[in-house]
Amino acid sequence: MHIGTRHCESLGKTALRVIAALFVLLFWLPASHAAASMAPSLSALTFRMAGDAQRTRVIVNFDQEPQISLLLLANPYRLVLDMPEARFGFDDSSLAARGLVTSVRYGLAGKGRSRIILTMKGPFKVENLNVYRLDETRGYRLMADIVASTEEEFRTAMTGNRTGSSFGLSRQTSPLASRLFGDEKPFTVMIDPGHGGIDSGAESVGNLKEKDLTLAFARELRDRLAQEKGMRVLMTRDDDIFLRLSERVRLARESGADLFISIHADKINQSDIRGATVYTISDKASDAVAHAMAERENKSDTLGGAVPEEQPEVADILLDLMRRETHSFSLIFAEDVVANLRGKIALINNPHRFAGFQVLRAPDVPSVLIELGYLSNKEDEKLLTDPEWRKLFADRIALAVKNFETGKRVTTLSKQ
Repeated sequence: MHIGTRHCESLGKTALRVIAALFVLLFWLPASHAAASMAPSLSALTFRMAGDAQRTRVIVNFDQEPQISLLLLANPYRLVLDMPEARFGFDDSSLAARGLVTSVRYGLAGKGRSRIILTMKGPFKVENLNVYRLDETRGYRLMADIVASTEEEFRTAMTGNRTGSSFGLSRQTSPLASRLFGDEKPFTVMIDPGHGGIDSGAESVGNLKEKDLTLAFARELRDRLAQEKGMRVLMTRDDDIFLRLSERVRLARESGADLFISIHADKINQSDIRGATVYTISDKASDAVAHAMAERENKSDTLGGAVPEEQPEVADILLDLMRRETHSFSLIFAEDVVANLRGKIALINNPHRFAGFQVLRAPDVPSVLIELGYLSNKEDEKLLTDPEWRKLFADRIALAVKNFETGKRVTTLSKQ
């Protein structure tokens, strides 16, 4: 009887355990599944920045397409990227202050929402913000170019900010400036008439000065491009002043130029060589003529009484990639200029050449140097003063610029 009682007690305890287990299965497991379903489904995998105090590029990689909205805030100046709740896998070293960005913070910003906050050194604007798929397995990439701007521009963007409401990022619209400023950013061309002021450049036997010829042609090209709808055309100089090479590059970058065209008309020792040439940048010159020309042009700062600035080495792989992408666009434009000149304007043999021109070193602005002709050649010298020839030359370049504008926008959109 005593044994039977114990057996009953044992059965009772077992029954209680079974009931408890069923309770767990019925209530705890659904709750755990609910908790799991509430876990963030989006992962922000990596964060990178590159650039300087004028322009900084930000790249964030995600495991899936992020639904991003933007917010601009002042006091201090901040760019806020809002998104669904996300897991963050950022390396702390990638968040160090760089370029325009003084700090980066991220984390939860409320129930089901996460946020990345970029604090800036001063007023800024956002350009070329895109989200595009990398491939089937590598997820999505958000890329934004942040550019230093004026207080007035920033306040205009803040007005469009609707006093705190966010802007949804559409993958079908680029650049993002169309949202922040009410209309699409105009395609901007910076024309750079070579030399100027105390630096006359090359001189012909007939005392024609390169600085005067390049300015006359630059004005012709400016007026021709101004006829294109939606195109903004600027010049590094519109009178006889000296500008150091780094200043020319800075002006292009600060203006948010989409294309930089430097105009020259050099002189060489061989008077039988003539025709136009289009140069792009390279650490190694394509030939001896290109090397000699780059050396002469790079001495412009010294001739003007300025000390040439040393170019910093590329220390960041992201900045290097930015320069590679920019260089690719430069090559595309150079080849199209040559194609549009061929048969209309006399060209040198192998008209697309390359060398280490300091004025072409903007890491984020596609840049070419166009040699109109050689002042050491009598035929070229005569053409350089011919208004009809200048008009034809400018028209052919304008066609290439228009092709480039259309192609660059198509390329940007195709990434989305």
